[in-house]
Amino acid sequence: MITINKKIKEKIVLALDVDSLEDAKRLITELKDFVGVFKVGLQLYTQNGNEIIDFMTEQGLEFFLDVKLLDIPNTVAKASENIVKRGASFFNIHTLGGAEMMRQCVKSAKETAIALNGKEPTILGVTVLTSISDEVLNNELGIEQKSDDYVLRLARLAKDSGLDGVVASVWEAKRIKEVCGDDFKVLCPGIRPEWSLKNDQQRAATPKFAITEGADYLVIGRAVTSADDRVKAMEKIYSEIGDMEG
Repeated sequence: MITINKKIKEKIVLALDVDSLEDAKRLITELKDFVGVFKVGLQLYTQNGNEIIDFMTEQGLEFFLDVKLLDIPNTVAKASENIVKRGASFFNIHTLGGAEMMRQCVKSAKETAIALNGKEPTILGVTVLTSISDEVLNNELGIEQKSDDYVLRLARLAKDSGLDGVVASVWEAKRIKEVCGDDFKVLCPGIRPEWSLKNDQQRAATPKFAITEGADYLVIGRAVTSADDRVKAMEKIYSEIGDMEG
């Protein structure tokens, strides 16, 4: 067993992309010493959302409710209120919903947290999904910009609307920090250790490279959750990242 570096741990977001409640509980129990935040996405939430949230809450664990809200401002504001009541440490909304939707989301979340005497969640804006290439963005969606330029535009909008950060590819992280400031958080999906497969992520990067590019949080999934020895896989990630000041 390696020594857990707290600076690395707080950056690790483990994607619980499974259907079974028991599988999710097993992953949490097995890997909670290595993981700062557990991500509950649509796959698990639509099957066992409240049960797995209750399980993590009972253990005092931080979780990221990755439901990517996108609707009219009032609906998103009400949903944000409910998410805060459930105790999420992080949640996200689509920046493509526009500034007013994002502003109402932030207002509702903050007011609810204050009313509950709780901690305000970190609200992140989804920019361009890591599965979308420039070809898809240009030819299928009709957005005639390079993905990294479009991400930067959406990140500026998110910051101006009061969000705490964005979900974006590693390849945009450094530019986002330059434009939006170091305190503006960047959570990066598509993280693949050197020894793992790329799968369907088109703009993947290694954990160590992601950190050097300014990523605040690293979403890691199948490289660990599908490994024969998940603890060993996580230990290899810690070793690959190397030393960080504790």
